[in-house]
Amino acid sequence: MSEEDKPEESSSAEGEEGGGRSFSPLKIILFVGLPVLLILGGIGGAYFMGFFDSLFGHKTEEAAAAHGEAHPTSTSAFIDIPRLTVNLATTGNQRALLQIALSLEIKDAAMAPAITAELPRVLDAVQVFLRELRVEDLAGTRGTMRLKEELLTRVNAAIAPQRVDDVLFKEMLVQ
Repeated sequence: MSEEDKPEESSSAEGEEGGGRSFSPLKIILFVGLPVLLILGGIGGAYFMGFFDSLFGHKTEEAAAAHGEAHPTSTSAFIDIPRLTVNLATTGNQRALLQIALSLEIKDAAMAPAITAELPRVLDAVQVFLRELRVEDLAGTRGTMRLKEELLTRVNAAIAPQRVDDVLFKEMLVQ
């Protein structure tokens, strides 16, 4: 063999003897990180699908029924507020109308007569508030959600001590 071949052989032999395996970050990610990620994903998926409910003491509907435990039935009710048409606050010669139909959600249907008896107060509170609004106040989803929260606050103030859980929009038109 020539002298040029000898150093190459010796360098390759030294690499093998010295544990010439190099662990690059990509190999570590592929052979360690990816399997760990897949295992955790599988466990998380099984948890959210309910496979571990029996281990953690969560009862399914069938198990609760077998033990005589019933889920509380929903007795929520809805009270419709008549459609309201109000002038919105405008500047100059502009004119804008808001036509809105609402429904009030209550937890207990037994409260409906008491709240219905207070409906004139609710209508007054809602109309006074709506007349203060401008068209810009109703723009977009954010404006609608603020309107919903404010209506809920005013309705609950008008019917206290009863309480409404939510104000639902059945119709809303701005012209």
